[in-house]
Amino acid sequence: MERLAKIAVLALAALGLSFGGAGVAPPAGAAPPAGAAPPAGAAPLPAPPRLSFDIVTGSPAGTFFSAGEAIARVVSHPPGLPRCEKKDVCGPPGLMVSVRSSDGAVANVLAIENGTAASGLAQAVIVAAAIDGRGAFRKSGRQSHIRVIADLFPEAVQLVAVPHIRKLGDLRGKRVSLGAKGSGGEVIAAGILAASGVKRLKLFRSSPDVSAGLLQQGKLDAFFYVGSAASPLVTDLLARGKATLIPITGKLRSRLIARSPGLGIVTVPTPRGPVETIGSHTLWIANSSASPETVYGLLRALNHPANRALLPAELRVIAPPLSLPLHPGAVRYFSRR
Repeated sequence: MERLAKIAVLALAALGLSFGGAGVAPPAGAAPPAGAAPPAGAAPLPAPPRLSFDIVTGSPAGTFFSAGEAIARVVSHPPGLPRCEKKDVCGPPGLMVSVRSSDGAVANVLAIENGTAASGLAQAVIVAAAIDGRGAFRKSGRQSHIRVIADLFPEAVQLVAVPHIRKLGDLRGKRVSLGAKGSGGEVIAAGILAASGVKRLKLFRSSPDVSAGLLQQGKLDAFFYVGSAASPLVTDLLARGKATLIPITGKLRSRLIARSPGLGIVTVPTPRGPVETIGSHTLWIANSSASPETVYGLLRALNHPANRALLPAELRVIAPPLSLPLHPGAVRYFSRR
């Protein structure tokens, strides 16, 4: 028996194990002592759990989609990404942010409200209507689970028309696209036309890129585009003389701003000089159930100085200007700044 015991001790020693006292092996699954090197051949520490977080945006050709892609690239924190080794440059460890195209702001709000999307982009005027249960949300009612993460960038309402159309009244009897069905642009455009009193319109609903193509083919007289004031899509049409930008000013603009919280005055630069119109801020919104820690980490990463050059110049991360409900993670972030 003693001989067998000695053989067992020698065998265990060969495996780096021992019996008794300070040499007793730790229980299975126990952490090694602080400062101790992991045993040779030991399995690497497990990767942090994967955290999925999606952003619903809009048409792939629109401002929302490109902004969502930029955000996802900056805040995602997959294992082993070198740029994330610097503290707070990326979101929480394991976070993977994905971007989904959609029909636009109204569809985004509804998807976030019912939990089929974690977050998304929408104009402030659409978010305000959703929370109050007005306009496009009259039938569905108040959207009680919508919370704002941040105000990201301003957008201009641009009424793009063939060159011989100079004012809103000239649209009488013309073919006009309001924007993609379910988009914030469609809702805003419909409100503008209703307030203008222009009659006998032939209305279409198509995305900005499709509308631009139809206008150049002579199949459309005008279309609304809600997006960056320096959008390549609109700038190209104006620079080539294929279209003009119709101003939205005067009493009409005043009525629109008074009726719709979230709208304001915007000036759009064009090759023929600045054109005044209206606009709205784009907000990043989430369901109220989204993790406060995750939202806080997203904002902290987005505003990290190392990420400024990786984001569009017009994108900034600030608290929204309206009295809209902030997400708890956003409350924590903006209250500490």
